[in-house]
Amino acid sequence: MPVPPHQSDLSAAHTFATRLRHRRGMLKLSLAGLADRVGCAKSYLSSIENGRKGPPADALIEKLEQALSFQPGELFECAQWDQTPTPIRQDIEELRKRDHSARTLAKLLASSARQGASLDELYESGKLRSLIDRVHPDAHPPEESDAHRPTKQQTHGADSESTPCPRGLAMLPMEVPVINKVTAGYPADFTDMGYPARIADEYIRAPDLCDPDAFAARVVGDSMEPNYREGDIVVFSPARKITDGMDCFVRLEPDHETTFKRIYFQTDEAGNELIRIQPINNAYPPITVGREQVAGLYAGVSVTRTIG
Repeated sequence: MPVPPHQSDLSAAHTFATRLRHRRGMLKLSLAGLADRVGCAKSYLSSIENGRKGPPADALIEKLEQALSFQPGELFECAQWDQTPTPIRQDIEELRKRDHSARTLAKLLASSARQGASLDELYESGKLRSLIDRVHPDAHPPEESDAHRPTKQQTHGADSESTPCPRGLAMLPMEVPVINKVTAGYPADFTDMGYPARIADEYIRAPDLCDPDAFAARVVGDSMEPNYREGDIVVFSPARKITDGMDCFVRLEPDHETTFKRIYFQTDEAGNELIRIQPINNAYPPITVGREQVAGLYAGVSVTRTIG
């Protein structure tokens, strides 16, 4: 991956050409004077500073660094950045912004914790929402809506593939919040405390996943054995297309009870859409409900297990 320039601002103000021109101006050195120092034509340096030509060969870059008192490698980084394709530069800039926002939020939460406030207290008082808005104003939790309700298109496998992850973002594992314990038995109350998206007391890394709304939950019970054991942490992706026979986090109406089961889509004689919520362990019977009773289906995409 290319290394961005030392400056936090990766805009055009820090391209090779502008850095060269700015430093030469600070030193009150003419183009002719600089050309003499590095042994090249004045016209060539002018074309670089004006953006008509890209960064020069490495040997000349090294001479320019010495003549203009740059730190060793500083102009090389600018040259590499200039030659990086624009989509990758945009991905890296997005990573930098997300990292800065996450570190700022962590500092704010740590400061509040040192003052004796728990995460639950922060949330109930509204202070947590305020802290998140200060770091990332548009990071509002998704409302419970038809977006996460299994529609006919979603449940019967119509095109609903998730958006491909940008190249830069795909190179880093996501930190997925572990929000609650999901019952691998009969439905139990949803206990994520209503935390905003991506906020939790515990996180797990999920390589090869690019879904900002992904979450994880620990399995409770034995109805999904032998595939899943109690204590396993399963990662769920709301962006993943739901297909017949998937293992899903299921939210049921009217009280938003949850369970972790294999799901199958069916239709009764009257043409009503049904969802069969099927344990893997044959000791537990399946439950069949109308589609309107299912508030949300979220596909399991990976499982982490402690050995021992």
